[in-house]
Amino acid sequence: ATGQEIADAIVDAGLTCIEVTLTNPGAFSIIESLAKRADVCVGVGTVVDSADVTRAHNAGARFVVSPNTNPDVISATKSAGLISCPGIATATEVGIALEAGADVLKLFPASTYGPSHLKALRDPFPGRLWCPTGGMTVESIPQWFEAGASFVGLGGPLLKGGIQAIPSNVASFIAAISAAREVKS
Repeated sequence: ATGQEIADAIVDAGLTCIEVTLTNPGAFSIIESLAKRADVCVGVGTVVDSADVTRAHNAGARFVVSPNTNPDVISATKSAGLISCPGIATATEVGIALEAGADVLKLFPASTYGPSHLKALRDPFPGRLWCPTGGMTVESIPQWFEAGASFVGLGGPLLKGGIQAIPSNVASFIAAISAAREVKS
């Protein structure tokens, strides 16, 4: 299946927010196509260069996700009027990201650190939005929300079993998030 077919299948299955990473061939055209849909908020991921922020903005992306904390990318993102989600792993990176204007803090790679690391980072930075990604599983979602996640990012598990399995994978993901949020509130 093509990247466009996979993205459409994920959105058609019920996800309303999708990150298209620049590791996908044709990422900007996929973003442009999804941005025309009223039922989805689309963003760009794996952004390590501020030039890609401009291309993503022009394609219709509403948020920018990076694997690292790059103040130039954060600044370009904010200048374009987009939501900035830089990757962080340490308190120092959180401070740099927030000083540069980050909106959401992406703990990456989350599975390397675990939910207790998110909680430890969150405590000195209250009132922030946190999104762990990288190595997430549907089964681990409750622990991440208990630790203070605002959102979670999941990629590989949605694709397990091929394009025909996407609807049931997305349904499992949505159910896990709904259950975790109910417990949290």
